[in-house]
Amino acid sequence: MASIDDILAEATPRERTVSVCIRGDLAGEAERLADELARVSEDWQPSDLTEEHPGRALAAQLKEVRDKARKAEVPFSLRYIGDKAYSDLLAAHPPTSDNEAFGESFIKALIAASCVDPVMTEDQAAELFEKLNQGEIKKLFDAAWDVHNSSELIPFSLAASALLAALGGEK
Repeated sequence: MASIDDILAEATPRERTVSVCIRGDLAGEAERLADELARVSEDWQPSDLTEEHPGRALAAQLKEVRDKARKAEVPFSLRYIGDKAYSDLLAAHPPTSDNEAFGESFIKALIAASCVDPVMTEDQAAELFEKLNQGEIKKLFDAAWDVHNSSELIPFSLAASALLAALGGEK
């Protein structure tokens, strides 16, 4: 059995990287095109066999916008800040009611404190929150929360398991 000194020498803080789309305009355009494609596909009746489906051009535009949106994703790397720093952060952002686990300002503070790439201040996190939608903010907060609270060491990946099985590897 390893000694505590051996364990401490090997221990590292938990980390997680999450991709956030910083171009909300592209996400909105993709939604608009997808809705239009669904509407056109539902209503379209060809007048003859040579007539091209109007959804074809919309599908090409949608693919282009989705590709741009994927390229507009920025990785954010978050790392566990340690027990004392985390406890201090919780104490600095107390809940305002009995129904809350922490204060509203805790979300920005936790993201700013645990984001190691890019490094940001709470003010910069607040500025970022003014440009991202709640879904993208939730991605960041979920990653920050997970590096501090998740106990799942190795997430299950169905895709990785299927690929390994198909390649004759792990089952």
